[in-house]
Amino acid sequence: MSQHRASSSPLVLVVDHDVQTREMYAEWLSFSGFRVAAAAQADEAFEKAHTLRPSIITTGISFKDGDDGCMLCDRLKHDDSTKKIPVLVVTAWALGGHVERARLAGCDGVLLKPCPPTTLLAEINRLIKHD
Repeated sequence: MSQHRASSSPLVLVVDHDVQTREMYAEWLSFSGFRVAAAAQADEAFEKAHTLRPSIITTGISFKDGDDGCMLCDRLKHDDSTKKIPVLVVTAWALGGHVERARLAGCDGVLLKPCPPTTLLAEINRLIKHD
């Protein structure tokens, strides 16, 4: 699932429990010139964040392993080696305080699904330029 380009291209870690979402975003981002790695669960994403040192992480909120994107973001932002990596939450969970919870966890941006790939790309570029 990982597409590798020149090592100078920014690396995006796409985290989502849904394989179709991961593949769709990975394909679009790869087409747009990014290197892409993917993870389906929070623990896998945390490990890859340490190993790969991505330029940015996109994450959904709900995962099948019981964790969620807010917990992942909180964990990343409280770890000295990953706290400066921008985290972008992309979610369909607009109700019930999920967006506020994501912001309180330290995420750098929130996009609501359905999120066109062009909007995702614009927000990734904005966050990478400001990190």
